Amino acid sequence: MTINPGQRVYTVPGMQGRVMTNDAAIASGMAFLNAELEKRDPRLLEPLQSVTWPRDIVARTGGGWVEFTSQYFTDYATTGGVNNSGIIGGETNDIPIMQANINKEVWKVFTFSNILKVPFVDQQKLQGIGRSLDDILDKGIRLNYNKSIDNIVYVGVPSVGVTGLTNDPNVTTSAAPNGASGSSQWVNKTPDEILADVNSIIEATWQASEYDLTGMANHILVPPVQYSYLVGRTVSSAGNISILQFLLENNLGRNQGIELAIMPSRWCTGAGTGGKDRMIAYVNSEDRVNFDLTVPLSRVMTQPQVTEMAYLTAYAAQIGQVKILYYQSIQYMDGI
Repeated sequence: MTINPGQRVYTVPGMQGRVMTNDAAIASGMAFLNAELEKRDPRLLEPLQSVTWPRDIVARTGGGWVEFTSQYFTDYATTGGVNNSGIIGGETNDIPIMQANINKEVWKVFTFSNILKVPFVDQQKLQGIGRSLDDILDKGIRLNYNKSIDNIVYVGVPSVGVTGLTNDPNVTTSAAPNGASGSSQWVNKTPDEILADVNSIIEATWQASEYDLTGMANHILVPPVQYSYLVGRTVSSAGNISILQFLLENNLGRNQGIELAIMPSRWCTGAGTGGKDRMIAYVNSEDRVNFDLTVPLSRVMTQPQVTEMAYLTAYAAQIGQVKILYYQSIQYMDGI
């Protein structure tokens, strides 16, 4: 067999003889680019991530560049009188006098900032394939911004002694009682025992609020594992409704006209004393719990960096710490 120039000879295992193939770089009219033989998905897949702060707390926007945010509170009391209630007799000259005590609380505000750097050469290359490096990095900064808010909302900034929704030492904490099985964990409790835990923490906020319904918890956070258990298990062998639906339809708040929300939160996992899982019940309302976004994320300045052949854009925002305005309307329960 004669082998011509430009041809390669390969031995194919399991076959007799030899197979001649043309070198793609030499053979005329038979060269293909890899990009022409692939199916390209034009989507740019981003990292998996979860941000839940918009669901669990109210953000108050505006205020400008500040160091702190503040709130005024007032307490009322009377002095004098027989019983301080204001009920007097016809000849009484000892009448209670109303007093008001006004005080101010302050909370820290943190500055968030990221730099977006777009090299000129890389920008030109990506434009050739229809992508914008500026848009890609902008999405990354906004993701980082929302992650920072999530951290501040749920755990605060521990390095400066600031806490969040899940770890405030001023919140009253109780231990989940043991069920008939001898365990406090929901996976070992009956639906009625779990409902008793939920009603117990709701009632605790109601009682602490002097039975003011606006102080009764309407929002409960539990770890994802416990939430999955509530969703996946039925109340009875009949399989009519899940434990979660049973709780939502039969809780104390529902009876009083308050719509209860039970939500999963990864921040509750291990947040309790001794690393136990924690349930958090509170009033999800601007008048009870909120935080400030005094300056939402914005581009504050852009400049070219000639020595690096790049454009630099500074992003900045200001994020306030969580403000629990009424500690009566929030409770923790550990060990669920």
